[in-house]
Amino acid sequence: MGEYTAWIISIGNELLIGKTVNTNATWLARKLTLLGYEVRRIIAIPDYEEDEVETFREAIRRGVRVVVSTGGLGPTFDDRTSEYLSRALNRPYVLNDDALRLVVEKFKSRGIELTEPRLKQAKMPLGAKPLPNPVGTAPGIWVKEGNTIIVALPGVPSEMMAIFENYVEPKLRELGPKLHFVERSIEVKGVPEADLAPIIERGMKMSSRIYIKSHPKGHEIGAPYIELHVYASAERREDAERDVDNVVQFLINTIREKGGVVLSG
Repeated sequence: MGEYTAWIISIGNELLIGKTVNTNATWLARKLTLLGYEVRRIIAIPDYEEDEVETFREAIRRGVRVVVSTGGLGPTFDDRTSEYLSRALNRPYVLNDDALRLVVEKFKSRGIELTEPRLKQAKMPLGAKPLPNPVGTAPGIWVKEGNTIIVALPGVPSEMMAIFENYVEPKLRELGPKLHFVERSIEVKGVPEADLAPIIERGMKMSSRIYIKSHPKGHEIGAPYIELHVYASAERREDAERDVDNVVQFLINTIREKGGVVLSG
């Protein structure tokens, strides 16, 4: 298998009955591609022990470099990804001291009682590292088995994205292929975020190595004010710069056509 391969494992029955659209997998696939990893599989499986154990073991057996799973890390009885991952790795399922500190801190700061099910969020495979969750209570999990890095994240999109961008992305960038990353930002006034969404989507489709993030800055004199960050990566800096320039130009032109004002870029 290639040196920088990735699998995305989406865990949850709600994905398999068509109740929930798997936006996490799409977002992660874009992010991993941008970081130079070749996503070979996106697998949706139910919260069943044999499915989870078998899928994690298969990824390790195949020598996949990075496996990112989403779902099954909360306090409820059916959130058992951490436990099933321990079984897949043949490691004890233990209370992790660092994770316990994170969980206790989080509940204390919110004035919530620390019950046994909530404490379960601090249990993970022996030798795993917890990843702080800036949004929710369950920490993510980072664990290495042979040459495979397994990252288990919560299924709630805001929590998954926050942990990935703050703690996983910097590490994967360091461990991944040596790419050039280029970023530019523009400020947009007078176009609501909902109207920008389809424009951003079209911009992202211009290159597989482009990612666009929007930061609402509130309203200025009644007009929505949004900052757009355009990122690209490539083996050659000029390719990344060209992609960013093309997308920024497209955004500026399209936003102006919609009557919006572009303040910088």
